[in-house]
Amino acid sequence: MKRIIVFLSSILIFSNVLPAQESVRFDDYFINKTMRIDYFHLGDAQQEWVTVDQVYQQGIWAGSRRNLIDNFNNGRYAIKIYDSSSEKLIFSKGFDSYFGEYKTTTQALEGKKRTYHESALIPFPKQKITFTVESRNRENKLKPLFSQVIDPSSVSIIKENLKSGVQVFELVKNGNPHLKVDVALVAEGYTAGEMEKLKLDLKRFTTVFFDFEPYKTYKDRFNIYGVFQASPDSGCDEPRRGIFKNTALNSTFNSLGSERYLLTEDNKSLRDIAAHVPYDALFIMVNQKRYGGGGIYNLYCTFTVDNQWWEYLFLHEFGHHFAGLADEYYTSSVAYNEFYPRGVEPVEANITALLDPSRIKWKNLLTPGIEVPTPWEKEEFDRMDEAYQKIRGEINDRIAKMKREGAPAAEVQKVEDESERLSREHAEKVDDYLAKSRFTGQVGAFEGAGYSAQGLYRPMLDCLMFTKGKKPFCKVCERAVIQVIKYYSE
Repeated sequence: MKRIIVFLSSILIFSNVLPAQESVRFDDYFINKTMRIDYFHLGDAQQEWVTVDQVYQQGIWAGSRRNLIDNFNNGRYAIKIYDSSSEKLIFSKGFDSYFGEYKTTTQALEGKKRTYHESALIPFPKQKITFTVESRNRENKLKPLFSQVIDPSSVSIIKENLKSGVQVFELVKNGNPHLKVDVALVAEGYTAGEMEKLKLDLKRFTTVFFDFEPYKTYKDRFNIYGVFQASPDSGCDEPRRGIFKNTALNSTFNSLGSERYLLTEDNKSLRDIAAHVPYDALFIMVNQKRYGGGGIYNLYCTFTVDNQWWEYLFLHEFGHHFAGLADEYYTSSVAYNEFYPRGVEPVEANITALLDPSRIKWKNLLTPGIEVPTPWEKEEFDRMDEAYQKIRGEINDRIAKMKREGAPAAEVQKVEDESERLSREHAEKVDDYLAKSRFTGQVGAFEGAGYSAQGLYRPMLDCLMFTKGKKPFCKVCERAVIQVIKYYSE
């Protein structure tokens, strides 16, 4: 593989305080191709750096040709592309990153530096651009982190054929990628002999997706593709259980040290495989029975296909990735430290620090006359859920120990079945408890969200982003998702 030669004539850092931008005409600045900018993102909790790795010219541009400037103000980072000659902002996109999550972990706080590989996809420019990465400070203000001039005519731009051995399935095709939300379902941990299972799984998840609102109403605005490269092994890595698999994307449980968090650090393989289709959003569909997944805004989301919560996982994690929705739960253990700094309003649409109750971000959706903050039946819920989380953690530790030590499969299965039963019973108990609340179905400001029992608030008692099960988005989450669908399909 060719390495890119740095081709910059100057380094420019642009202030995030910019004059109002006039509309950007796609044809003035871009051609209908994709520029993929691969870069390394490294550091710890105190310092971070970005350095360009390789730049590619690949297939057609998947995104809107009309909406080129991201006005959602979401994500802990933003890519901003400037025309180098005029210094005009011609493209931007907010996002979250694996490194951005790592920097909140205990290891990062202790000064351990790590490197992650990331990619920015932009429409292919006609002239020199200034590629800029911005990062939010503790006050959630975007500040310049890195900038480099890229010349699209450079001989160092990689234009090689795409990765071989990849198969594409057109699952739903509604039209022009520029006017649709293009979603790629990338298969992970399926062997060549599991092709029939793959096809059934693709059909199953596509059906579930369009049975759920608001995707059901906006079905005609989506193109869905399945993308498959066979893995030597079936499944994925489970480090705490002593299980390691050779798979196409090298996905693994125990990401960032969190037992159920399932991600991949192999960004290059993911992008090489996904490049066979135009995409705005990426699912990684992991051929695994165990419960697990993850979703990172405008990066990707993962989910396992054969556990009892498969529908919830699939839709919940896509909410993170596609619309930048925050987790609304707060009792489960996570790897983060102060993921949302105290006294700072989060950028996500569905949680708030409620710094000014009179100007709550979902004010126009509030139930008339509801008290803000809303005094829900939280104390009993917390006792119930925390007791379950303690039992769940103990059972997971026991299963991991049994598998590492080679316990008989029948004995392990018995404990796994017990874990699944307890999970199901607890979810039913939670649903029943919340359904009896006098605030059911109302929009207010309910304390407990974003991994924090105090100081952060969610819009409704329950939501797909709060508890497990077959349930809808709350009104605030649904509105946020619809806005993103429209952004990509105009």
